Amino acid sequence: MTDLTPDEARRLVLRAQGLLGSDGRRGGVHGMLRRLGAVQLDTISVLARSHELVAYARLGAVGRPAVERAYWDEPARSFEYWCHAACILPIEHWPLFAFRRRAYRERRFRWHEVPDSVGKLLDQVRESGPLTTSDVGGAKNGGPWWDWSDSKIGLEWLLDIGEVVCTRRVGWRRVYDLAERVVPAELLAQELSDEECVTRLAAIAGRSLGVATRGDLIDFLRLQGRTSALLDEALASGAAGLTPVRVHGWPAARAGRNGAGGGPNAWADPAALESEPRGRHRTTLVSPFDSLIWHRGRTERVFGFAYQLELYVPKHKRVHGYFTMPVLAGGRLIGRVDPAREGTTLVARQLSLEPGLTSARWVEAMREALWSAAAWVGCDAVRVERTDPPQLAAALNTAPAL
Repeated sequence: MTDLTPDEARRLVLRAQGLLGSDGRRGGVHGMLRRLGAVQLDTISVLARSHELVAYARLGAVGRPAVERAYWDEPARSFEYWCHAACILPIEHWPLFAFRRRAYRERRFRWHEVPDSVGKLLDQVRESGPLTTSDVGGAKNGGPWWDWSDSKIGLEWLLDIGEVVCTRRVGWRRVYDLAERVVPAELLAQELSDEECVTRLAAIAGRSLGVATRGDLIDFLRLQGRTSALLDEALASGAAGLTPVRVHGWPAARAGRNGAGGGPNAWADPAALESEPRGRHRTTLVSPFDSLIWHRGRTERVFGFAYQLELYVPKHKRVHGYFTMPVLAGGRLIGRVDPAREGTTLVARQLSLEPGLTSARWVEAMREALWSAAAWVGCDAVRVERTDPPQLAAALNTAPAL
């Protein structure tokens, strides 16, 4: 078992996430996707959609059309499915989610009852080619966002069970096609047991996270019940290929059957342990849906950064703002900003440094993060409205020297 300090674990996490050193930029957007294993999708767009922000954080000013092409390309190099949440995944991971497709098929229920017309929908996709919800009557019944039409419910369930797949989008609409038409035959032919799926996905999650507790791995893959027990077996037997480690300061592992403690409290990618993380730290704004900070408990454990996304909090109760983005610099989360955009101006409605950090030490990093993001989204000015401490505002409104 390997002992790690919290600082060593943090640096391993940053390198694995492509935010420390040059390896994170190799292979462009698709190379990034393969290293991360999953990129979460979300409908909210403030400066950009989250899947674009994830690429920007690691690759810098990559063109946004290039990001879209890398995710939704022909022939397919990725597909959309349920991992940590709705995610875009490398196409070679298609066989690994067979356990989840089987579970959906057995349940025959998602958030809505599956309509009896689902068979006809599948026939329509088969006969008419790739379809969007617009081609089958629209996604909604006219009520709130969750008031889906039967066609939308049916297509989403067919996606859940693997009869259809989304490997590209038109605008922000999914394009549904038969899995047999777009997933490579050699991947469709693989038939993996639930145990094999969870074991191989645990290895992927471990590589992506760098150093992870059992809870981190479960959160990455959204396992529960029987599948979380399969994860435990894969970790205990070594089948997942992850190295048990003890990170000092992280919560102790659960006591074993004999009641003894002192065992590993995390697992690490063995390849990551072979060399010390080196290179330049990224300075960037981080999407709330970035895998670096998916798990809020992990974010506080690794970075000492207590974070809550407040867009679901009533406006009068918000502390930091609607879409608060952490600021990464020097390998730590130094503060947070609530961004918006007005024409060609990036507006920081509210910005704060973490307690204990000084303006003199971190103002340039904050300025770089804001102005770099502004340039990427086509803004030529930055306006900072409220800051903590107050003296930050004047410096941040001025572009950094070239």
